Amino acid sequence: MISIEELHQLKNLGNVPFEAYVLRNMLTNYQSPEKKILKLVRDGYIIRIKQGLYVVSPEVSGKLLSKELIANHIYGPSYVSAHYALRHYGLIPEMVTEVTSFTTRHTRRFETSEGYFSYRQVNSEYFPIGIKMAQDDDNVTYLIATPEKALCDMIMIEPHIQSQSLSALATFLEEDMRIDTDELKDMNLGIIRKCMETGNKKQILANLIKLMER
Repeated sequence: MISIEELHQLKNLGNVPFEAYVLRNMLTNYQSPEKKILKLVRDGYIIRIKQGLYVVSPEVSGKLLSKELIANHIYGPSYVSAHYALRHYGLIPEMVTEVTSFTTRHTRRFETSEGYFSYRQVNSEYFPIGIKMAQDDDNVTYLIATPEKALCDMIMIEPHIQSQSLSALATFLEEDMRIDTDELKDMNLGIIRKCMETGNKKQILANLIKLMER
C-alpha cells in the first residue's frame, strides 16, 4: 500500500528524473526505505531508469515521460543531438529510436527500460556551441542542440562521408539522410563555423558551409 501523502509527493515530482536519495528522504518512516523503493517499482508507481535513477510513472504523475529530459539526467553534462535532434526539428523523415547525446565525459551507451541512450565524447571547447534550452508539453526544460549543432554533430559521428568531396556531402545529406538542403540556407552559419574551428572533420564542415552559401 501507499499512503495518500506519499502518492501526493510522488505526483509533485512530475516527469523529472530523480536520484534514490529523494525517495529515501520521503520514506523515513520505513525501517527499510530500500525495500519500499523496490516495492514502488514493482507496483508501477515509479520507473527505474538505471541504478539510482528513477522517474514517476505517467499514470501517477499525469505527465508523459520526456526522453530528452531523461537523456540529460542519465549521464551529464550532456545535450541531446545528432539524428534524434534532427528528427525532433523535422529535418529528417525517419523515426529515430535511440537518443544520442554529446558530453565532455567518456563515450557511453545505456540500455534502459525507456530505450537506448548513447553519449559521444567531444572536447570542452566544442561542447557548449549551439546548445539551447527547450521545453516539453508539460513545461519541463531540457538541453538540446540547435538544428545547426545537431547537423554538425551528426556529421561528426557518421563514418562514411568523403572529406574532400562537396558533391559526396550533398549526396549524403539529400539521399542518405533525406534532408531538404534548401532548409539549410536559413541556418546560422556562425554556429557551424565555430564547430569547424573547435571540432573534428573540419574539411567536411567547410564543405557544408559552401553548400549552405550556394
